[in-house]
Amino acid sequence: MKNGPLNGLRVIELVGIGPCPFAAMMLADMGADVIRIDRKPDLQPASSAPNPYPTLGTKYDVMARGRRSLALDLKHPRARQLLLDLVTKADALVEGFRPGVMERLGLGPDLCMERNPRLVYGRVTGWGQTGPLAPAAGHDLNYVALSGMLHAMGDADRPPSPPLNLVGDFGGGGMMLAFGVVCAVLEARISGRGQVVDAAMTDGAALLGAMTYGLRAHGAWSAARGANFLDGGAPFYATYACADGKFIAVGAIEPQFYARLLALTGASDPAFARQWDREDWPVLKEKFAALFATRTRDAWSALLEGTDVCFAPVLDMDEAPRHPHNAARKTFVDVDGVTQPAPAPRFSRTPGQAGSVAAPGQDGAAVLADWGWTDNAIATLRRDNIV
Repeated sequence: MKNGPLNGLRVIELVGIGPCPFAAMMLADMGADVIRIDRKPDLQPASSAPNPYPTLGTKYDVMARGRRSLALDLKHPRARQLLLDLVTKADALVEGFRPGVMERLGLGPDLCMERNPRLVYGRVTGWGQTGPLAPAAGHDLNYVALSGMLHAMGDADRPPSPPLNLVGDFGGGGMMLAFGVVCAVLEARISGRGQVVDAAMTDGAALLGAMTYGLRAHGAWSAARGANFLDGGAPFYATYACADGKFIAVGAIEPQFYARLLALTGASDPAFARQWDREDWPVLKEKFAALFATRTRDAWSALLEGTDVCFAPVLDMDEAPRHPHNAARKTFVDVDGVTQPAPAPRFSRTPGQAGSVAAPGQDGAAVLADWGWTDNAIATLRRDNIV
């Protein structure tokens, strides 16, 4: 039984990849009853090309956790009608297709909101529902590039570095969609009227750069990559290799933290006193690099971790779940033998919960029964191969 802060919220998720399932995972983690509308298993496309998403539909598909699955062939009129009937009982619907796809299926926001005027219709795309690029294909890297943020990431002497797909897909897309849906549901409960949430990853990635844009406008941020205090240009906010080839992260920005860094590491060279002299930063980085290369990562951790140096070891994904701090906070959980990040943020009274991953279509009858369909109606739908 779910007990999160969104307990009682009913959401329909049209299954896709990337930001939409991430948003649906966030909602489900927090107690929402999210129903995944999967493709019927017999309609899954066959391909000989390598699959970049081999976890989809398995217990390793972490972003699919916590939802029940109803499999439909939305090209079938009766399946579309069934979805529209579900819409009448939902608080929100979320989808991540290109603009126009849902309209061509006869499931666009106008039709859905005609059936349920209180419905929040959440849409996440790369470029947004409008604008000259709206119909074009793209991926996280492209959307972050257009936001102005990708140009600031990476070393000065190399092309910008892809920030995995954290900034566009998940931070700028999925989180913004989840936030937008909750905002719109709260408003609908006051006004009685739903609305469309247009979450564009380019918009979201730009918003994540709000502070950086402010610094740039003030003249405190250089357009040159690797020349600023938060992009690796500063010697006191950077990663360094250790004697064993592993890495540490130092973030001693404030003068009191920087002074503590110098004291604990024994960095006695007078040059280190010129913390904010940007012309000296390349030389100071070399000096810090030579210093940190004298000990192993674990040796530096034993000396610096937990102090006001602003320090952490750079852990890989096998190490992170075992770190004492993460273990104490239960930052990672085990679901069906798969180690994965726990729901966040934390709630003192109504905690979230990471659920299992449902196989496509496995919950169809139970979902329909819970949402008001009779046994006879469900039997007819199953007999006619609609669900």
